[in-house]
Amino acid sequence: MESSQRMDVWAAGALYEPYVGRWSRRVAGEFLHWLSIRDGCDWLDIGCGTGALTQTVLDRAAPASIRGIDPSDAFIGYAAANILDPRASFKVGEARSLPVETASCDAVVSGLVLNFVPEPLRAVTEMIRVVRPGGDVAVYVWDYAGRMELMRYFWDAAVAQDEHAFDLDEGRRFPICQPGPLAELFAGTELTDVMTTGIDVPTHFRDFDDYWTPFLSGQGPAPGYAMSLPPERRDALRESLRAALPIAVDGSIPLVARAWAVRGRRP
Repeated sequence: MESSQRMDVWAAGALYEPYVGRWSRRVAGEFLHWLSIRDGCDWLDIGCGTGALTQTVLDRAAPASIRGIDPSDAFIGYAAANILDPRASFKVGEARSLPVETASCDAVVSGLVLNFVPEPLRAVTEMIRVVRPGGDVAVYVWDYAGRMELMRYFWDAAVAQDEHAFDLDEGRRFPICQPGPLAELFAGTELTDVMTTGIDVPTHFRDFDDYWTPFLSGQGPAPGYAMSLPPERRDALRESLRAALPIAVDGSIPLVARAWAVRGRRP
């Protein structure tokens, strides 16, 4: 458990972007299209990271304001330095104890974060606290157990050569990465009109290096595991992945990233 917690560290925005940040921006757009929140709302983005969802809200949802909250000083600094829209503000804070006034937001969202919160129900309870009556609470998480393919290929190859990787596999560790448990999490609260949807986006890699290099960053569970290996075992994992991935004739790798989203409304 201690090693898996260490591997969950997310801190450097410049390293997160080439790993999953570039794909999370695509998911954010589809997520907002599904939500269809009216213009002029006050938004809160919990676990804003590098600002992928925050920026997408600014670009597509015509908010009156949006606040980004994240526990990482480095991520907050990265987001604030790259998102200069005056409607946006950023603050360090934790999902289970939000530094936000009660009933102060119209829409509370969180992208690709809830899996990593130790007490997800407590985080959802906080989201409900800060949203206004009639407001929306919505989150999305990667489908680690299924079609988040860039990570699914990685963990399948890792487990095949190392039984200890089994307990680090995000698909095993995070039960709410599937639609049933995710919906149950929201349905167990005061939220009404709870519904879920799947969001698929293409993740096309130029070549194998474009796929593999982000795993050397040490950011997140899979890269953390890769960098914990001795060089010879890391090389073996790399070659197992090269053999398993669906590499096209031109060297590119066409994969799919699926996220599951859930929403509910505060009565």
